[in-house]
Amino acid sequence: MPRSDSRINELLREWFGAAVAAADPALCLPPYIAALRAQAWDGPLEGVVVTRYGHAVPCRQIEIIEAAHPVPDSSGAAAAQRVLDCVAGLGPDDLVIGLFSGGGSALLAAPLPGVSLADKQALNRALLASGASISEMNCVRRHLSAIKGGRLAAACYPARVVNLLISDVPGDDPADIASGPTVPDASSRAQALAVLQRYGIDLPDALKQVLMSPAAETHKPGDPALPDIVTHLIATPRLALQAAAQAAQAAGIPAWILGDAIEGEAREVARVMAGMALSCRHHGDPFPAPCVLLSGGETTVTLRGQGRGGRNVEFLLALALALRGTPGIHALAADTDGVDGQEPVAGACITPDTLARARTMGLDPVASLAGNDAHHFFECLGDGVITGPTLTNVNDFRAVLILPETPGTGTPR
Repeated sequence: MPRSDSRINELLREWFGAAVAAADPALCLPPYIAALRAQAWDGPLEGVVVTRYGHAVPCRQIEIIEAAHPVPDSSGAAAAQRVLDCVAGLGPDDLVIGLFSGGGSALLAAPLPGVSLADKQALNRALLASGASISEMNCVRRHLSAIKGGRLAAACYPARVVNLLISDVPGDDPADIASGPTVPDASSRAQALAVLQRYGIDLPDALKQVLMSPAAETHKPGDPALPDIVTHLIATPRLALQAAAQAAQAAGIPAWILGDAIEGEAREVARVMAGMALSCRHHGDPFPAPCVLLSGGETTVTLRGQGRGGRNVEFLLALALALRGTPGIHALAADTDGVDGQEPVAGACITPDTLARARTMGLDPVASLAGNDAHHFFECLGDGVITGPTLTNVNDFRAVLILPETPGTGTPR
């Protein structure tokens, strides 16, 4: 088979598709529901699902509410109150099944008394622009919320709570998935204040007073106000990467998983990945070509410009610049929920001629990176990866494919 950029991009997209499919709730949820014997449930059944705009699906007995992400809006605030109303007055014979995945921090917006929705929106924007990690952002969010940090679990007491979680966070800590509405939280409001200080985020006096008050403290492990809680991780970044590795190996390409919890500034992570890819290409170290380097986690972007960007496309543009058109290295980076940043675009692909093609079109890749304008850059090239809503989220997926220097060897099947 001839080695063509179009065939290689097709393979990269297939491997990304395998990763997303491995986290499909339609596949990974039923065994857990069956274990709960819910399929034989003959009593009352009701529930509320909150998802981002455009992601709702028809449902017979479950109420679906759409809200904004990543910055919360009034629909998210109303949805959070609806969820709290739904669990009010439960008894010890009731069972609450908590289904949480990434995005819940923004979608369930229930500010503590003294905190307005406008306050939370401004704080979310500041956190998203700061370069803070997802764990740091969620620490702050938990301590200013009336539903996160175990507060929803406390509202369910004395009912039993079973959590079925799809992890989108490095380390798979349940307290960080949707900021942990139904699990205890070991972090403190002092740590939340330290995050804000670390990134130079100033709070209005009223908001600072709330965060410093005992009311901001979350429910800790062993808290008697929490019900009986059982938590299962039904899909994780690691499982998605393993599925992609299997797909790559089936195509004749050895796959290496570098990690499922890689964090850091997107452009810095890109430089490290570029160095590793170049070493593989030129020296066969740490892995000989052909090979594909797979990784997941959640990088961050410190906003410096006013462009249209996301962490995956920022990673790719920085990677292309660091590779400088080296032959035989291709890459894809995308968010498994189908949305990178705030664009309905999952991510993009790069090829050895990405920079050359861009410059022929009058695009300046250095300026695009400086202005956080990578979505516009890849849109002009036609190299965006568009999936539509995937209805799952196990965070970012990155694949860097390295082909050998000797012509005609190691061609993917």
